[in-house]
Amino acid sequence: MRSTTQLLSAVTDQQIDLNNFAAEDGYLFVRDGVGVAGRGVAKRIGRDEVATELAAIKDDNQSGIADAGPIAIGCIPFISSDPHEFVIPSVVIGKTATGQQWLTTIDDAVFEYRAPATTIVAASFSVNQGVAISHYLEAVRSTAQAVREKKLDKAVIARDIFVTSDRPFDICAILQRLKSSFGSSYRYLVDGFLGASPELLVAVQGNKVSSHPLAGTAPRTGDPDTDKKIAKDLVASTKNQLEHRIVIDMVHETLLPWCSFLDWQPEPSIVAVANVQHLGTEISGQLSEPRPSVLDLAYALSPTPALGGAPKQAALEQIATVEGMNRGRYGGAVGYVNKQGEGVFAVSIRCAEFDAARKTARLFAGGGIVGDSEPMSELAETQAKFQAMLAALIRP
Repeated sequence: MRSTTQLLSAVTDQQIDLNNFAAEDGYLFVRDGVGVAGRGVAKRIGRDEVATELAAIKDDNQSGIADAGPIAIGCIPFISSDPHEFVIPSVVIGKTATGQQWLTTIDDAVFEYRAPATTIVAASFSVNQGVAISHYLEAVRSTAQAVREKKLDKAVIARDIFVTSDRPFDICAILQRLKSSFGSSYRYLVDGFLGASPELLVAVQGNKVSSHPLAGTAPRTGDPDTDKKIAKDLVASTKNQLEHRIVIDMVHETLLPWCSFLDWQPEPSIVAVANVQHLGTEISGQLSEPRPSVLDLAYALSPTPALGGAPKQAALEQIATVEGMNRGRYGGAVGYVNKQGEGVFAVSIRCAEFDAARKTARLFAGGGIVGDSEPMSELAETQAKFQAMLAALIRP
């Protein structure tokens, strides 16, 4: 394959919204306007083919932007050995932190852009449980008991719900709603799987690596004083601090062998999104030579204890035994990688998975279970987490 990369301004005088370019059937990974959007499929490839296939593309980069060019985008499922693939889009638009937009086309692909039409459709919705609430509560209870019996340190127990519409969901409208409410989250669309994740799994730019794990969650009410008190209680919570520390230690221990140095915040800070707030810790460092690809690091880190647990194998076995569902892409990672092995992956949470007719969406939410976790409190946490996608799906 051959590709041409140039500044978008050399082709059109428009500044193109990445959400709109991805439309309903393209590919998107963007945060605060910075990221990539693709259309068309130049090639679908397996995990082990990503690096070699990207390296084999002869790219004529006329943009002056060093990391512009072809990408592979995709999802790592929660169980990374499950079948999955990545896509090399035939047309990609990227936007940098400085606002520059670049365009890559592969082989004979032609850049075309037509802003998606805005339509107002009155639809009816129903919401149904996937995993029964009684099953979920028992799974939390038995997992907390397993932690108290020292069988594991933590496991994340999740549940799912199904939202059904009498008309196809408008993917473009959903992405725009997420942009409005969760612009500082990583918004993504890959093969009918979309969401707005607040959690950076790993990013690589040059020799710099970063991660921003989240664990420990509390709701937001919309009242600043109440939310400030809730945040203070979250920071003071032994249960949430323990849950968070397990995640930070794993990310640190996983990244450290790849790094010449690695640093992290001494204390977690509050990361607030529209509906909830989390404990978060920024981790950053410098990669050693030879540098790993961001894809290598994403597989090494996924699933993190924030979505799996610790010790990893014991937690995965507990989840498989008690949770009662197949997570698929939920709880894994979603992102992109370029020819240089640079890119960004987020934890695939706050998500919806659509059926082929786009009339049913499956949503997921979960929480970390430790010894003193209380089932009804954990249920309330999942209800708060569901609100992000529910609002985007069924907002009138």
